[in-house]
Amino acid sequence: MNKEVLVKEVNINAPAARVWEAITSKDEMKQWTGFDIAALEPVVGFEFSFYGYNEGTAFLHLCKITEVVPNKKFAYSWRYESMPDIDTLVTIELFDEGGRTRVRLTHEGLDKFPQDGDYKRSNFDMGWTEITKLLKELIEKK
Repeated sequence: MNKEVLVKEVNINAPAARVWEAITSKDEMKQWTGFDIAALEPVVGFEFSFYGYNEGTAFLHLCKITEVVPNKKFAYSWRYESMPDIDTLVTIELFDEGGRTRVRLTHEGLDKFPQDGDYKRSNFDMGWTEITKLLKELIEKK
């Protein structure tokens, strides 16, 4: 696998439709990602943004939905306002496994970012590890 592709998988004890709801609802997304998104519609071409923070520094993330397959796949571009020429891609795939759902989150293109400071691959690795864990906890607690 290419080093620029980061993949996280988690098994959630819930049907794919419930996981889909959590990954496409701005209110639920805030709970498991911490991203405060003003609006989110799972429609190709829809643009959304949010601030992420690292050690007190704010980073404006600009995203555009690129693919929607209800209950199966949700993908969006991910870039920073401070680096408008660098686009990466986040894809969340859902695999129905008999009432349980395997979630695969892929973030491609991380090698395009400077590999120092806030944009190191290890930061994304830690962040997505925590976020996928929180997604599982959010869904399984209800």
